[in-house]
Amino acid sequence: MSKAHNLTVATIQEHCRGLRLPTVAAQSERLAAEAARTNQSHLNYLVELLGVELEERERHTIERRIKEARLPRMKTLEEFDFSAASHISARQIHALAEGSYLERAEPVILIGDSGTGKTHLASGLCLAACKQKRRARFVTATGLINELVEAQQHNLLSRALQRWTRYDLIVLDEVGYVPFAQVGAELLFQVISERAERATLIITTNLPFSEWTQVFPSARLCKALLDRITDRAHIIETGTESYRFKRTVAGKKKAKE
Repeated sequence: MSKAHNLTVATIQEHCRGLRLPTVAAQSERLAAEAARTNQSHLNYLVELLGVELEERERHTIERRIKEARLPRMKTLEEFDFSAASHISARQIHALAEGSYLERAEPVILIGDSGTGKTHLASGLCLAACKQKRRARFVTATGLINELVEAQQHNLLSRALQRWTRYDLIVLDEVGYVPFAQVGAELLFQVISERAERATLIITTNLPFSEWTQVFPSARLCKALLDRITDRAHIIETGTESYRFKRTVAGKKKAKE
């Protein structure tokens, strides 16, 4: 390569650093050679160059959204065995994954016994939202309450509550597994109340609504919370037969054959 060529490349890379265009800096020389070989116009070369920059930025944004979501496991909807849970509508779940419920701030409530796929479906919907570049966060109900109680003890509650309002989607897992103290229930209500009709919430629970008073110490608070989360909600029952248990039994049976 000539000295002039090397100087031009160095200048482009310097400009790209200033403009924060790392992919343009990395790909400009290669794509320029390809454009010259195929007789592309300057404008077509520019379209190609800006396109790879945009694709890379979108990829990084999605990676960042997934990392921020703090999913316990990377479970996709494609991995969910709907044939083993025929009572769950694959069409409904995949329609939700397209994301229009997020735009309308409609809650999704997954109700069923342990092992019936609630968390898998919630994780899959959360991952789908991340891939649409939505800000999402996955957390257990107990985990969220513990965070808020700790923030309150350090006089940081207002900041913590504000942080949770920034998410387009919150997945609240395992509501009903552990009874809540009054303070914790009230703090959880604040988060949920703030999101009503403004941002989306996915809840997984092992309890029918009639039994939520077992985990919320105040019947009045429980009623107000249910009123907010069930309004316009997509309520999906995952059943009582453990998908995980059936899979384990089938695996052991197959190993004996």
